[in-house]
Amino acid sequence: MAFLAMQSNFAGDSLMRRGVGFLIAAAALMAMVGNASADETDTRTFMDFNFKMSGGASTIPRTTVNFAGNYAPGTIIVNTAERRLYLVQPNGQALRYGIGVGRDGFRWGGTHRITAKKEWPSWTPPAQMLARRPDLPRHMKGGIDNPLGARAMYLGSTLYRIHGSNEPETIGQAVSSGCFRMTNEDVTDLYNRVSVGTTVVVKN
Repeated sequence: MAFLAMQSNFAGDSLMRRGVGFLIAAAALMAMVGNASADETDTRTFMDFNFKMSGGASTIPRTTVNFAGNYAPGTIIVNTAERRLYLVQPNGQALRYGIGVGRDGFRWGGTHRITAKKEWPSWTPPAQMLARRPDLPRHMKGGIDNPLGARAMYLGSTLYRIHGSNEPETIGQAVSSGCFRMTNEDVTDLYNRVSVGTTVVVKN
């Protein structure tokens, strides 16, 4: 009887050891899966081109607001004092975007039309800019490092554009030489909503 009891205790201990071993193995496997999932997420974020090209999000969210004014839907209103761009919508509303505007001495006003639209535009600094900044490249192909960003809309016969930027921290500031910069995400949204010929009213 004592022998049988010893066998029973041994079997119970063995089963307990196996159970504990199984639990430890299961926990280790779950940890490995968890780590693999985290690594996969990090890799996707690092490798995602759209994540990289966006240049981050603006601290000024795009939003729909009430808008008073005698402007036809589809008109773009740039308010340099507010550092906001409005795309007029029907029923007294507008889409409002945060923008970067010209620094002191480079702000301007007037009414123009969009005469061209380009995706991932190249950049050729004008002579006036090169005179101030001879260190600038004479030409830069379009891409994520280009200061014009993902999209550009050209304003009449002026040198100015509404364009993207990979420096979202500058949105809401007076930093440019007269152009209006937006995040790549916002400028792409605006680009898809307007066409060549759209009226742009710049209020300084």
